[in-house]
Amino acid sequence: MKRTTSFLIGFLLLFTGTCVYSEVTLPHVISSNMVLQRNMQAPIWGWASPGEEITVTLSTEAEGVEPISTTTAIADAEGNWQIKLPAMAAGGPYTLRIKGSNAIELTNVLFGEVWVCSGQSNMQWSVNASKDNEIEIAAAMYPKIRLFYIPRVPSGLLQKDVEADWYETTPETIPNFSAVAYYFGRKLYKNLDVPIGLINTSWGGTRIEPWTPPVGFAAVPALTSISKEVQDIQATYREQLPEKMNAIEAWIAETREALDTGAQLTQMPNNTHPFAHQQRPTALYNGMVHPIVPYGIRGALWYQGESNLREGMLYHEKMKALINGWREVWGQGDFPFYFVQLAPFNYGGRNANPLFLPQIWEAQTATLALPNTGMAVTTDIGNLIDIHPRNKQDVGRRLALWALAKDYGRDDVTYSGPLYKAMAVEGNTIRLTFEHVGSGLTSRDNEPLTWFQIAGEDKQFVEAKATIDGDTVIVSNDAIENPVAVRFGWHQSAEPNFVNKEGLPASPFRTDAW
Repeated sequence: MKRTTSFLIGFLLLFTGTCVYSEVTLPHVISSNMVLQRNMQAPIWGWASPGEEITVTLSTEAEGVEPISTTTAIADAEGNWQIKLPAMAAGGPYTLRIKGSNAIELTNVLFGEVWVCSGQSNMQWSVNASKDNEIEIAAAMYPKIRLFYIPRVPSGLLQKDVEADWYETTPETIPNFSAVAYYFGRKLYKNLDVPIGLINTSWGGTRIEPWTPPVGFAAVPALTSISKEVQDIQATYREQLPEKMNAIEAWIAETREALDTGAQLTQMPNNTHPFAHQQRPTALYNGMVHPIVPYGIRGALWYQGESNLREGMLYHEKMKALINGWREVWGQGDFPFYFVQLAPFNYGGRNANPLFLPQIWEAQTATLALPNTGMAVTTDIGNLIDIHPRNKQDVGRRLALWALAKDYGRDDVTYSGPLYKAMAVEGNTIRLTFEHVGSGLTSRDNEPLTWFQIAGEDKQFVEAKATIDGDTVIVSNDAIENPVAVRFGWHQSAEPNFVNKEGLPASPFRTDAW
């Protein structure tokens, strides 16, 4: 009975937001086998008794060597404390000792490159379910690539911690980890030869809104209604809390008596937060992202959008909220944020529209206007009858090309396929220019370019002939004497063959705004 009563009291303390720490504790993301971000002051934080002094010592794992650094902090009135380790070059292993009323020792700690990998099912999609799974799993012997897989738990309120651990990459640890994240990390590791830390926080079928913090919505005028909903729900929940607490306190008293007398037990009064669901705004940020803030990271990867398919350019506004929101809460400036453009797929259903997907492609491409963003195009590696294409190797590789070129100084890396830049009408043709032509434009199958359309003033698009002319493409149709617009790949089933000579596909686009 004492154990049950203690649990109920502990639940009530947690429920009311009052936490009492009798000894120093750490979030799970700060643990043995972790990779800390190199070349920056890495935050280390945790909880202790208010006013307690915490000492954090970083040492090599060699015996008899002086510590690299010793830093102290004082837990605040709520028991929170944080220090920052000195910036360190890539390497390890190191030992981290945290001492207050108790002592904690973390071993096999490395410094390297840390990336957060998030999104819905195509990011969650495991190595075991991807192409060549048996070969890939057997070859996954990379002790310096470390994996941290956050469990899928939504929350209406900010959570401080997650139940997860850091693991070295082995054939035993890799099968259920994100394939895109792993192949991205492996490409970096082979090119940089430094430790890689991958944090996988993803959930199949989820929308973008649950991953976004309130500050993200608040900064985007187009999302005022969502921001207001979040504020109103939280205010209402707080207002109703005293009444709910009274009901729970009464239930605890009744339950204590029932346990003593053997009377029938009753169900605890419901206190479920309205946003404690994986599709509600902020729920996955609260439960699956906030617990790792402010862990030092290089950047983030994002593969999501299928669940926001019908939103067109509104999705661009939501991407702005997500990206700027994460950057705001992390406080590390405009860190790199690289995302995957959705693959072609024949979305069905009664109200299916084959142009919904191109409109999401357009929104994703528009998001490249945000600083330090990048997009991996996948029109050539999809599966029209499977929303989860098995080729995750190329997805991870293409994301890694952005990182290698933009973050790691690899000037020799072509990291994007052609992106539409401008058009010019030349008689009965339209000449298109592009960014990211690489070493030249080509067809990946040596066949005439596909999925180009052209329209005159009547706005009726017809199939077009497209010819490469140097670093430009000339588009025409003999039946249209005065063309005014071009579209490329503007259909959900489009798998065009237009690429640069490095084999990276062009992103679908339209020159009109009809």
